[in-house]
Amino acid sequence: MSEPDDRDGEIIEPARGADPSRGLQQRIRQQEILAELGVSALQGATFDQLLTDAVRLTAQGLDAEFCKVLELLPFENEFLVRAGVGWSPGVVGVAKISANLDSPAGYALRCGAPVISNHLESEKRFKTPEILRRHGVHRAMNVILQGDGKPFGVLEVDSRSPTEFVEQDIAFLQGAANILGMAIEREREERKLRAALARNEALLKEMNHRVKNSLAIVGGMLRLQANDAEDEQAGDLLNEASHRVDAIAKAHDQLSRGSDVERMDIGKYVEALCRDLDESVAQCDVRTEVEEGIVIATDRAVATALIVNELIANAAKYAYESQSGVILVRVARAGEKNFVASVRDEGAGKPHATDSQGRKGLGMRIIGAFTRQLDATFEMKKHDPGTEFIVLIPLHTPS
Repeated sequence: MSEPDDRDGEIIEPARGADPSRGLQQRIRQQEILAELGVSALQGATFDQLLTDAVRLTAQGLDAEFCKVLELLPFENEFLVRAGVGWSPGVVGVAKISANLDSPAGYALRCGAPVISNHLESEKRFKTPEILRRHGVHRAMNVILQGDGKPFGVLEVDSRSPTEFVEQDIAFLQGAANILGMAIEREREERKLRAALARNEALLKEMNHRVKNSLAIVGGMLRLQANDAEDEQAGDLLNEASHRVDAIAKAHDQLSRGSDVERMDIGKYVEALCRDLDESVAQCDVRTEVEEGIVIATDRAVATALIVNELIANAAKYAYESQSGVILVRVARAGEKNFVASVRDEGAGKPHATDSQGRKGLGMRIIGAFTRQLDATFEMKKHDPGTEFIVLIPLHTPS
């Protein structure tokens, strides 16, 4: 192998009678191309689109028929033709080239510097890949694509024409490679961030799943205690407590199934909650009429669900007084800024729980507390028969 011509880190086969200037207009056009490529990168073009634009524009800037981005596959010691222009079908995204001295790209990578070869047919420094011979390529120029502190691969331009590449062309090709290098680094950082985000989301889902399971165990233990309680009132209180725990567990169940842990569809949440309550409130038929797509903050959704839970419990216990009946739960939008959650019964009993001194029971006090927390309004309407409790709730926490 002959000694390469190494000037300022560039390994270049001297041009044979070529005009070094290559024309002022071409140099101006090359600067315009670099600016265009830079704007595309800054405007957030996808990585694949940027690679496609880069090979097309680079070929134009050097009056070459072919250009390609070769991605290094280190474990295979090969390059993959990641992007390209001018090549026959089946090359881009498929073809591989040796990363050793079997190619101009491999030679550039091993030497760590740009390489020009204007006469591949008589080249002694490296072999000419079959892909270049098959496309009639006579000359090639390569620069290394850096990214994240290590080589991503090589940017190579190839041509059939007799016009030779000169040293000034290296500056243009290196400029294009530098822009791609910044995009490569950005892509790798974004990939790391996406991976970290995916891990965090998976951990949050797992956490919600485990919290749901833990709360389900607590709810089950409360129900067991309720069944074993000798005092009927104590048993009723334990059952009510288990329903409140179940309502919170259902929120974590919904969160573990979705992709957003900060917001929930309140209609779907209430519907799922009512399905569970329909089984536990055996004497009543709990029906739902919900509008989906009302997405609110998770903490507001949990507070709303607890209000609905208490209203259903009150209706089952006091409106029907342990007899059978229908409880209708409705969730719907109310204008642009609010939604409504209502629970209606058709019973003839007391509209809400009171103690022996006529004070509001625990359920109604819980409803009042969460209504104030949500900055909501609470209304009771008498029907013939039955009663309807209506809660008008802002979609967002008031500023």
